[in-house]
Amino acid sequence: MEVSVGVRSVVGVGEGLGFERLGAGALLAVLDAALDALTDQGDRPAGDAERLELLAGSVRVSARLHAWQARLAAEVDAAESAWHEHGTSTATWLADVARLTRAEAGRLVAAGQRLDRFEVVGASARAGAVLPGQADAITGVLEHLPDTLPGDALVRAQELMVGFAATHNATELRRLSGHLLEVLAPEVAEELESARVEREYRQAMRGRSLSFHPDGHGSVLLRGSLPTVHAEGFMAIIDAYAAAGQRGLDALDPEAEYVTQPMRRADALIAMVAQHQRGAAAPAHGGDRPRVVVTTSYDRLLARALEGGGEAAAGLLEGGEPVPPSVLRQWLCDADLMPAVLGGAGEVLDIGRTRRLVTPALRAALAVRDGGCVFPGCDKPPDGCQAHHIVPWWCGGATSLSNLVLVCPHHHGIVEPGHDPTADRWRVRLGGGGLPEVVPPRRVDPGQRPRVHARFRTSRRQ
Repeated sequence: MEVSVGVRSVVGVGEGLGFERLGAGALLAVLDAALDALTDQGDRPAGDAERLELLAGSVRVSARLHAWQARLAAEVDAAESAWHEHGTSTATWLADVARLTRAEAGRLVAAGQRLDRFEVVGASARAGAVLPGQADAITGVLEHLPDTLPGDALVRAQELMVGFAATHNATELRRLSGHLLEVLAPEVAEELESARVEREYRQAMRGRSLSFHPDGHGSVLLRGSLPTVHAEGFMAIIDAYAAAGQRGLDALDPEAEYVTQPMRRADALIAMVAQHQRGAAAPAHGGDRPRVVVTTSYDRLLARALEGGGEAAAGLLEGGEPVPPSVLRQWLCDADLMPAVLGGAGEVLDIGRTRRLVTPALRAALAVRDGGCVFPGCDKPPDGCQAHHIVPWWCGGATSLSNLVLVCPHHHGIVEPGHDPTADRWRVRLGGGGLPEVVPPRRVDPGQRPRVHARFRTSRRQ
């Protein structure tokens, strides 16, 4: 980064004040005092050119200070100073005294270690020619260079990457590994680059993930990581749905919601899932195709759907989350309506011994009644459970609502009876009101008092 004339003049003044005779602690105090003075001058009017000059100069000064910090953190870690003084690691001590997170403290130490390892990059960072993000990108590329390169190739690689930093940002620098190899070892560049790409793909596959985290305020946070080659297909599909979902005439509404590109992609994911459900394209899960089950009373359904009802939630999802009436009305326009009147005549729930497997309608009724695994303390939702025959099939037990409960695979193994009727084991039964109860073995409770899940202790909204 080229230093402005104004910033150079200030530095020139500093060089004549005898700073070189001060120790590190005193110089840090001078910096602190200088920042106090700089902050006090922050409200003074300045022209556009001066503001731009000050901002560019401050980025360079901040980068130099960060490089100095990182180097000091690495020195402290290497000397085990925090351990000698406080009996703790450098990152733990730094997180405590500087109010950093443990991850932030660890990254600062690691940055200093990389700058020490790659001396040319470190010197450039301390001079302000390489910004912190650029330094991370450069050292990341250098760390993955093959060990088979000639001895002086690493120094040459550092010089090349520092030169690129004058015209490339951190993201662009990370993409230069292939070009770097072509310059350093053109005869084996293609082979080495192919090996690097394959290695990164395997690492990405090991790190792939997708998780769902309800935030407790009506949203579910999606977090995940996919290898780039597979994420490309996903992104292409999402962008196609987003393009197809461009707003029409309603965009002319002055009160219409402004939709950002991330919002469009979220809408695209919702649309993709909805089309998947409508087309029943997903594989069967839990004895039925994936579906969203809403529990509500018939009277309330009529009130909400036909009359608009009030603003209260119209029903409950399987996890207990309420459904807004407006959303339920949309679903009713294109949904499978399946009555789940427990014990009523709307569905034949008792299919006796004609079939052993649970039907989709019967499983839906179990999900409504049990709400998940019935074992106290277990929070597995219905789609993570199995239907358990209280009286086993092989003992003449019927496949009916009165002989079934939902249990997760782990607890299924606990309550599934064996062939020994005298065994001291966990049992499950339907108690008063037709709700599941778990009876502990005598070794757990000599009185064998039945236990019920906490979800059954609170009244359910209908």
